[in-house]
Amino acid sequence: MDMLKELRDLTGVSIMQCKKALEEADGDLEKARILMLKKSGELAAKKSDRELAAGAIGAYVHNNEIAAVVVLSCETDFVSKNEEYVQLAKDIAMHVAAMFPQYITREDVPEDAVEKARGVFLEEVKDKPEAMQEKILEGKLASYWKDRVLMEQAFIKDETKTIADLITSATQKFGERIVITEMKRFSAK
Repeated sequence: MDMLKELRDLTGVSIMQCKKALEEADGDLEKARILMLKKSGELAAKKSDRELAAGAIGAYVHNNEIAAVVVLSCETDFVSKNEEYVQLAKDIAMHVAAMFPQYITREDVPEDAVEKARGVFLEEVKDKPEAMQEKILEGKLASYWKDRVLMEQAFIKDETKTIADLITSATQKFGERIVITEMKRFSAK
C-alpha cells in the first residue's frame, strides 16, 4: 500500500493505473514508474486525433517586465476547469517567460530557419572527418533546436522532465488529448 501511494505521488495517475503498473513490475517501484511513462506515451499517441474543444489560458508576469501567455487545449470543459490542469497552463506560461522558446514543436520551425541553422553548422563541421560530419551535424542541430523549441526544453521547475513529458503525463492523468496550441512572450526590455 505504501508503494502504491508513493507511485501515485510520483506520477499523479489514478490508483488503479498505479496498481496495475506495480503488479506488472512485480512490486518494483522504479520499473512500475518506467512502465507508466511508456504507457503514457502510447496513450497520448492514441488520443492524437481527438478534437480539442476546450482549454485554459495560463498567464505569468515577472516583475512587471516579462509576461507570457499559453493556451493549453483539451477535449472537455470538465478537464479545462480542473485546478491541476489550470496550474499546468500557468506553469508552462512561467516556463515560456523564463526560457523564451520561439516555437512550440519542431514541426512549427519554418523550413528556411532549418536550412539557415543547417548551413551554419555545416560550416562548423566541414573540417571534421567525413565519416563523422553527419553525426556531429545532427547533434549540433538537436542541441540548437532543444533551446528554441518549447516541447523539447527541460521544465524549469523539474529539469528531469521536458515540457513534452508534462503534456504526456497530463494526457495520461486526465485521459484526454492535451496540446499547447498557442504561446506568446512579451518583454518591456
